[in-house]
Amino acid sequence: MVESAAAPGGGHRLRRWIPTSVASVLTLKPLLIAFWMVFLFTVFYWQRDAAAPGGGVLVFRRAPPPPQQRELPRLRPAVFNLTDFGAVGDGATPNTAAFEAAVMEISKLGKRSGGGQLNVPPGVWLTAPFNLTSHMTLFLAEGAVILGIDDERQWPLMPPLPSYGYGREHPGPRYGSLIHGQNLKDVVITGHNGTINGQGQTWWKKYRRKLLNHTRGPLVQIMWSSDIIISNVTLSDSPFWTLHPYDCKNVTVRNVTILAPIFEAPNTDGIDPDSCEDMVIEDCYISVGDDGVAIKSGWDQYGISYGRPSMNILIRNLVVRSMVSAGISIGSEMSGGVSNITVQNVHVWNSRRAVRIKTAPGRGGYIKHVTYQNLTFDNVRVGIIIKTDYNEHADKDFDPNANPVIEDISYTSVHGEGVRVPVRIHGSPEIPLKNVSFKDMSVGITYKKKHIFQCAYVQGRVVGSVFPPPCENLDLYDERGNLTNATGTTIQTTRVTRASITRAIIAAPPVRVCGPRQSLQSVRLLFACLCCCPTLPHASPTRVASHVWPPLLVFVPFFLENGT
Repeated sequence: MVESAAAPGGGHRLRRWIPTSVASVLTLKPLLIAFWMVFLFTVFYWQRDAAAPGGGVLVFRRAPPPPQQRELPRLRPAVFNLTDFGAVGDGATPNTAAFEAAVMEISKLGKRSGGGQLNVPPGVWLTAPFNLTSHMTLFLAEGAVILGIDDERQWPLMPPLPSYGYGREHPGPRYGSLIHGQNLKDVVITGHNGTINGQGQTWWKKYRRKLLNHTRGPLVQIMWSSDIIISNVTLSDSPFWTLHPYDCKNVTVRNVTILAPIFEAPNTDGIDPDSCEDMVIEDCYISVGDDGVAIKSGWDQYGISYGRPSMNILIRNLVVRSMVSAGISIGSEMSGGVSNITVQNVHVWNSRRAVRIKTAPGRGGYIKHVTYQNLTFDNVRVGIIIKTDYNEHADKDFDPNANPVIEDISYTSVHGEGVRVPVRIHGSPEIPLKNVSFKDMSVGITYKKKHIFQCAYVQGRVVGSVFPPPCENLDLYDERGNLTNATGTTIQTTRVTRASITRAIIAAPPVRVCGPRQSLQSVRLLFACLCCCPTLPHASPTRVASHVWPPLLVFVPFFLENGT
């Protein structure tokens, strides 16, 4: 290849010889650069796919390996697969007969053989309600869905619960549950987080349109049974209450997720222990259209007559959301009595109420020995509530003079943010609240209302630091358990009373105390700050002395010597 160029000034021509091979390389240089860019780009996304299958650009994505089905554990000596009984998991074929046949085979084994396990493989298994049997494990594999038929004509009718009278929503029979069992022993419902879905949407619509003639049924209901374990499953879209153990003993609910729409899903309580004894509910996530957990024991005269209390129940390590009701409730159907309840480490978020006790005249029964510990509220309208006028009754034959007893209720280590009303506890002359205590409470409020800690007909105590300031009719104790204020009485101790100090300095001019952000207009408020500002640890007499107006310094030694 020859390249010619004219010399400047019209002189001789410069001839430059360039080899052909070199010229080809120069021509292909842009193509080589583009090739290497594409190659590096491909390698980058290939490596990205290796680290996170499914990522990257589709054209360069490696096909992810086929999912490996988790091996199902053998929890009983005899194991059956639902498909062995002709079941089809396509979401359309009814499998009621297959479930019933499998349960029948397990029922033949008996206790001595150790019972049987029914494995539900991945798939959507449509079914009408079916019963469980004793010494049985129902195991839902990952990806398995037991789907309830939404035609109420295929749901059996049952007699009303004996402690509820004629029916919860309608007099007469009620619908059974999708998964039902009664008079059983040693029953387990577990899995690799498979799902039991009640298709409640159809039921909710018919309920709102008043198209149902009977009380809706729960999703899972176990009655008159013992040694029950429900764990590692998801319960969703129940027609009515989701999990309803009735008159059972030794029940454990662990690692269960319970879901329903937070609106438009009426009465979809998460877990309703009803006249149950020795029960543990732990490590669960609940987001439903009614109470997350509601402890019950019968309704009005029927519950009083049935006489089975709910007792010895531990609730711990729960995250709960209830936009229309409460995270944890007791009542209102508590006529058989509720006692020895412990609620620990519960986080309630985006809810109307956090923890609630509800009852009414005519209920009878009692609620006592209830302990709440380590509660966290996040964006809750009312944190703690006790309501004694929840006037919904089974029928007109209830006894209006059957007043429930509420006593020995304690709240310890309660914290939160975004709470409109931290405490609303209202007794009545007929139903006074006795021995209600608060300790270590600090709740950030969003509603600057005067009475944010609301009390009526309450007798109890406040121990140590509690914010917002508690009701005046509660006894105040310091961290050491020393009584600092008794409601309605004068403290007879060697210490001076608040009233005497207030009278001694009532004429003093306005001051600025408790730090630069809190301005009080009288010495009366100064003393109130010293006594009742647990969130201001710097508000000690010696610290205040550096901020107060000089004439008040004469009273500081008096405070130090006699205390407050």
